[in-house]
Amino acid sequence: MAHTIALVDDDRNILTSVSMALEAEGYKVRTYSDGSEALRGLTAQPADLAVLDIKMPRMDGMELLQRLRKQSAIPVIFLTSKDDEIDELLGLRMGADDYIKKPFSQKLLIERIRALLRRSEAAAETDASGNNAAIVRGHLVLDPGRHICTWKAKQVDLTVTEFLILKALASRPGHVKNRDQLIDAAYGESIYVDDRTIDSHIKRLRKKFREVDDDFAHIETLYGVGYRYRDEA
Repeated sequence: MAHTIALVDDDRNILTSVSMALEAEGYKVRTYSDGSEALRGLTAQPADLAVLDIKMPRMDGMELLQRLRKQSAIPVIFLTSKDDEIDELLGLRMGADDYIKKPFSQKLLIERIRALLRRSEAAAETDASGNNAAIVRGHLVLDPGRHICTWKAKQVDLTVTEFLILKALASRPGHVKNRDQLIDAAYGESIYVDDRTIDSHIKRLRKKFREVDDDFAHIETLYGVGYRYRDEA
């Protein structure tokens, strides 16, 4: 069954050219020219993945993402202005899974969409090997088959990327994962991602857990080395 991609951008040329390229790859595409229109459309008819431009009139991509995250864990790729690191980092901290700088090649965007959809499906599948069995670490429960994370029995809503990073850390508590290892776990070996992308996802993870528990301190930073998950004593 073909995946449905929501493409949100106020540039009509991008909507037309990118939607044609995606449809040629077998995707169904729904296009929106601003954030308000997209929010109404995605609330009424969810998509499998959304590609959002950040700078749009009426409701920009940041506000749209914030509102979407209140109702859904839909995988999101941001389109950012070139050399605008603030947009990239803020977008990731707000819950985007990936970002691409404008101007971009359609081939690159399609590759990122494929990779993110694969990650989303892999995070939800339960295989016979038991690799996706529930992970229980004290108060933490990760259920990859249902993409559910709870802490002290309270649900913590995670994006696909956040879930995969936490799974990689919690699978081996006490063991340090460097940024390259976390990039491979969350994005795959064929995708190039800047190191600071992982740092932004880690900050977002900590923020989400502290929203349900002020004392949460189980994702540790080892400066110059990487990150590890500290299990309860």
